[in-house]
Amino acid sequence: MRLRHLRLSYDYTQKDLANMLHCRQNTYSQYETTNRAIPIDSLKALANIYKTSIDFLVDFTDEDTPYPRKK
Repeated sequence: MRLRHLRLSYDYTQKDLANMLHCRQNTYSQYETTNRAIPIDSLKALANIYKTSIDFLVDFTDEDTPYPRKK
């Protein structure tokens, strides 16, 4: 997954992201290392934080532009 790369490019710490996701830093660290599955609500939040799609976060696509929202 691209979480570590994105976090560093946005100059966030693991603690910053853990606070944004309302979890512990250790839990967020496990998300980055893929030792723990990321809940869908957290994936949605991360996609919003990084202004991208969940597909990009989990390496389903290399296109980082988010999909258009339904009206």
